[in-house]
Amino acid sequence: MIMSLKIKQTNTFKKYIKKLSIRDKKEVDGVVKLIAKDPFIGEQKKGDLDFLRVYKFKLNKQLILLGYNYNDGLLTLTLLKIGSHENFYRDIRR
Repeated sequence: MIMSLKIKQTNTFKKYIKKLSIRDKKEVDGVVKLIAKDPFIGEQKKGDLDFLRVYKFKLNKQLILLGYNYNDGLLTLTLLKIGSHENFYRDIRR
């Protein structure tokens, strides 16, 4: 029996997605599906951000970081934050 992965979104993630165009939303949706297939695709951070994995991709020729947390025991993928590199790690520590 295959267990399904539950995907959750934080309010910060939802606010960013709300501002995107339909085309960009589809592209981000494709990235989320890619992460859902292989949750270990993102880079595991160290130190005080050891709970975080970050997947980097281009959106409109700009580097975008998608921060997420994967809990193998509960089969949950929590999408924490998405945005450019500027203040990304500072904001996620809060």
